[in-house]
Amino acid sequence: MPKQLMILRHAKSDWNTDAASDFERPLAGRGIKDAPRMGSWMGRHGLQPEYVISSPALRAWQTVVPVCRKLGIAETDIHWDGRAYLADVESLLEVLAECPGGAGSVLLVGHNPGLEELVEHLCGDDAARPADGKLLPTATLARITVPDDWTGLPPDSGSLVGITRPRDLKAEA
Repeated sequence: MPKQLMILRHAKSDWNTDAASDFERPLAGRGIKDAPRMGSWMGRHGLQPEYVISSPALRAWQTVVPVCRKLGIAETDIHWDGRAYLADVESLLEVLAECPGGAGSVLLVGHNPGLEELVEHLCGDDAARPADGKLLPTATLARITVPDDWTGLPPDSGSLVGITRPRDLKAEA
């Protein structure tokens, strides 16, 4: 039976900050609003991940925790993986290969360009970039049906179900 991979880019971060490093860069005001809105939308649409993996960077943490709260998932159930921080496709595939075999749906939270490249790797031409060139702007969720084995996600093995951007939620908010 196919599995569902949900890929969520962290929400809008604050570039005007005194953060000591990129890893410690926090969310901007817009990002703080968008993250829980995306979690609420996911809940309303029955998008309940069985397994959650996130980059431990502050902006990813500030995104995934409110999303999971809206979905009734405890912070202690989030799997923090440093390999997801600014990762390339190979690293993200390694992270996904370690998902429990019984997990039918996984939420992966991280960063571009790796997440966009992962969507393109899995979906090929289905993942055509929109006119603005941004496949996954901040706080955007991509839903992909993938093969039933997390250890085998070759190119073009996924099917894009949909991409939801925060601006798409305004009518529902």
